[in-house]
Amino acid sequence: MKNIVITIARQYGSGGRTVGKMLAEELGIHYYDKELSKVASDISGINESYFVDADEKVRNNWKNKIALGPKVYDGKVKKPGDYNVASDEDIFSYQANALKMLAVTKEPCVIIGRCADFVLKDYDNVMSVFVHADQDFLMQEAGKVQPLTGKDLEKYIAQIDKARADYYEYHTGHVWTDALNYDLCLDSGKLGFEKCVEAIKAYARVRFGEDCFD
Repeated sequence: MKNIVITIARQYGSGGRTVGKMLAEELGIHYYDKELSKVASDISGINESYFVDADEKVRNNWKNKIALGPKVYDGKVKKPGDYNVASDEDIFSYQANALKMLAVTKEPCVIIGRCADFVLKDYDNVMSVFVHADQDFLMQEAGKVQPLTGKDLEKYIAQIDKARADYYEYHTGHVWTDALNYDLCLDSGKLGFEKCVEAIKAYARVRFGEDCFD
């Protein structure tokens, strides 16, 4: 099997994470979501909690930081010890180091979020996917895991997606939902999760060869 890396960005409630897990399980390859914090910690020597905290901050302060000017990731590789633990930008850079390490190993994998599409945009073995859906589907799926309904649930979904969009804009300078950022955009509400998985595999076979998963 080729060392294909599939990055998945997703709207909250679209099931992008579910699609990623299904894809990884079906192909028998590694899946990275929250697990990436440990990988970044192991590489950098920085306590894992810093990476977990950086993810949690996605929910609150990025818009304020954008107002002061985005800090677009410049691709520079930081070395262990060359950091300021108070800097979100340095934590992001170490996380990017982890993404790049995964991209150059001989093991294929699925990566959820983390602006991986942007960080790995110059790697020939990487394909990027954005999973979205209409509001009714987002509400339906989000309602399965959140104890909210109606306007409260709608507001919660909007808050999560806004935070993700702000985080993406701050570190990449791009608009999170812009289709130009991705190789493939899928409407999970119309396709369903299984067909999303099939669509990703079909695209990969066209791009990387029919035997890419053999």
